[in-house]
Amino acid sequence: MKAVVLAAGEGTRLRPLTEEKPKALVEVNDKPLVEHVFDDLIDLDVDEFVVVVGYLKEKIMEHYGDEYRGVPITYAHQREQKGLAHALLTAEPYVDDDFMLMLGDNIFRGNLGDVVNRQREERADAAFLVEEVPMEEASRYGVCNTNEYGEITEVLEKPDDPPTNLVMTGFYTFSPAIFHACHLVQPSDRGEYELPDAIDLLIQSGRTIDAIRLDGWRIDVGYPEDRERAEERLAEEEPEAPNEA
Repeated sequence: MKAVVLAAGEGTRLRPLTEEKPKALVEVNDKPLVEHVFDDLIDLDVDEFVVVVGYLKEKIMEHYGDEYRGVPITYAHQREQKGLAHALLTAEPYVDDDFMLMLGDNIFRGNLGDVVNRQREERADAAFLVEEVPMEEASRYGVCNTNEYGEITEVLEKPDDPPTNLVMTGFYTFSPAIFHACHLVQPSDRGEYELPDAIDLLIQSGRTIDAIRLDGWRIDVGYPEDRERAEERLAEEEPEAPNEA
């Protein structure tokens, strides 16, 4: 299964860290954000990376070239940052089967494989890793409503008054049907083509989307303090050096 990695963002909220490098190359524990993503996806037996680049794209392309740890990389160029649905469409020419989608600014420790396995079961048309966050933080994310079967029935992008605290984490699997939905999306009030709007179109067309609860942790590195928090969490998991005799 291929993996689309969205890494076109400028990362304005991470300045000054992103003044001379794209957000994807901001380091967490001495490793670029996007490299954490690549390593997670390799653990899931990814066949190829399709990396959507934009802001300072040459720096990412020069840094990684045409492969990472033996996995081929194809680059898709998002010329203007017009939302996640718009970014995903730039990858459409390179994807013709079920695929993983991962945002390039998330640090994960959790059950990503459960999402991929659910997609491979052919029970669902898509599957998302979701988590509960404090209610006051939910408006930062795409918020999900689910039914009694754990299927997603509605997604709202950064609502002012979130109906739930269950949010999308930035890791998904889709069939190619998502591309058709992205083509139908209209600009939001923010002037962007929102991925949740495309997901809602899938739901309205009768597609089944399963919610898989995160078993672990995830940090969305949007601000400098998020980077510091991610480094602290990763440091906590590093094995202690053995005592020397």
